[in-house]
Amino acid sequence: MTAPQAVPVGRQLRSTLGCFATGITVVATGGQQPHGMTANSFTSVSIEPPLVLVCVRVDAVFHESLRAFGSYSVNVLSAAQEEVARHFANPARHAVGNEFPLGNWSTSEQTGALLLRDSHAWLDCRLEQVYDGGDHSIFLGRVLDFGADIAAEPLLYYEGEYHNLSRSQFTVPHRDSGARRTADALRSASVPT
Repeated sequence: MTAPQAVPVGRQLRSTLGCFATGITVVATGGQQPHGMTANSFTSVSIEPPLVLVCVRVDAVFHESLRAFGSYSVNVLSAAQEEVARHFANPARHAVGNEFPLGNWSTSEQTGALLLRDSHAWLDCRLEQVYDGGDHSIFLGRVLDFGADIAAEPLLYYEGEYHNLSRSQFTVPHRDSGARRTADALRSASVPT
């Protein structure tokens, strides 16, 4: 183990934080001018009440879109969706005019946020609170609806690169087949076509 640095900054800190493997999400709003962004700074906060958070850079276009819209979806990407992740991570996408050319998007009945129908999992959230987080804001959302395709393989982000993790690389604990049916039922009932 290397000795701790007094004040890690910039690239050194980013490199150190990159040692933590995460999933990849696209967080999206809705309305007349929907916006989305790739985010790996997403986490569950509470099951009761159902709360999640996402961190957004204060100078990002998405930051003001989320504040104004007041709701958001979190779309957990599958291994097959690296192109979607790269698209929403590219700041040049705003100049194109159509921010959502990739993926099968639909509008949530609960909040009006856009949902990626073929994602690994999705959550539809109402904005509850915004906290200061330095150069980011922490958006706390209440989960109103959710769904998952638990058979999909995850897209991961590690050391600044996208990675796939196939199910053959790890042991999955026993999963209740009823959970799969429930998630599928919620997904088909909650997402209009």
